[in-house]
Amino acid sequence: MSHVTTAPTIVPDHEHAHPGVWTYVKIGIVLFAITALEIGAYEFGYHRTGTSLGALLHPIVVPVLLVLSAIKFALVAMYYMHLKPDSRLFSGVFIFSLIIAAIVIFALIALFAYHFAFQKMIP
Repeated sequence: MSHVTTAPTIVPDHEHAHPGVWTYVKIGIVLFAITALEIGAYEFGYHRTGTSLGALLHPIVVPVLLVLSAIKFALVAMYYMHLKPDSRLFSGVFIFSLIIAAIVIFALIALFAYHFAFQKMIP
């Protein structure tokens, strides 16, 4: 008599339900709207400085664009990288790495700004 045995399979305790199609469509629409806002902020801030809205937006264009791009990045990371339904540990590691990278980038910007400002002071 032959007896066939199979290796035990590991079945996860719970499966995360993936968002439906309409969730991704809504996220796509929100990303499109934020991109349109970014383009509008850039156009009014830099190309229509003669208008009152352009003059108002010109000094704050870069911070507005940085905030809008951070919102877009967070949406993409949460949904398309599936960080939202995953363990909070994965999200924490991802966010911690981003914070460290941002600190390093800002430190390098400050270092180079200080270096070039100091060079201009020396004749």
